This record gives sequence, structure tokens and C-alpha cells, in this order.
Amino acid sequence: MVDRVTATPAALALIEQLKATHGPALIFHQSGGCCDNSAPNCYLPGDLAIGPYDIHLGEIGGVPFYINAGQYEYWKHTQLIVDAVPGASDNFSLECGTGLSFLSRSRLFTDAEWAELQAAGLV
Repeated sequence: MVDRVTATPAALALIEQLKATHGPALIFHQSGGCCDNSAPNCYLPGDLAIGPYDIHLGEIGGVPFYINAGQYEYWKHTQLIVDAVPGASDNFSLECGTGLSFLSRSRLFTDAEWAELQAAGLV
């Protein structure tokens, strides 16, 4: 089964760094833009309330990843690929101050992958 969200080695290394600093209980939420710059944000569980309109896409580095249902409609045909790139983050994500920022990339699912996700009831 294809993952709906995945991470690059750089993002996985940053996740491990954040776990070492903040503990293993983290969550990701794909921001919808505006103030958070459409970025994947990493939080401590009590810092963001996951609600009934948030969809669990999967896990990256052992950390659950969510996206709002409205935004999911725009991204559902794509695999989200979380990367970590040089540069200061200017949002409320835990990587602020590390010199790196999480960044979402994406690619369209192939027809076969899309059919597999549909058959599994995941889209």
C-alpha cells in the first residue's frame, strides 16, 4: 500500500532531533496557509487540538500526521512528501530555532496507487 504521506531523510533526521529535545510524543498538522505558510507543522500533543474535521494521513518518523478535511480535498490525489530545508521557520512549529524548516512537496498518485487507495477506502 502506498503511503499518503512520507518524509525525506532530512525530515526524518529533524524529527529525531525534535524527539530528542521534546520527547517522543509529537504530532504533525499540514497548515492551510496564511499565517502558517502552507507548511507541515510539528507540535507537542497539547499544543494543537485535533478535531473531527482533521484527517489522519499516516505517520512520518513514528509521528502522526494530520490535515484538515477541507484542505485534504485539494491534496487527496497527491502523496505529501515532507522535507526539511535550510532556513528559519517563521511559524509555531517545533523546528523554530534549529535553522531548518519543514516543507511539503507532493506528487500525483499513479492510477494504480489511486485505485489501491480507493479499494482500501482511504480516499
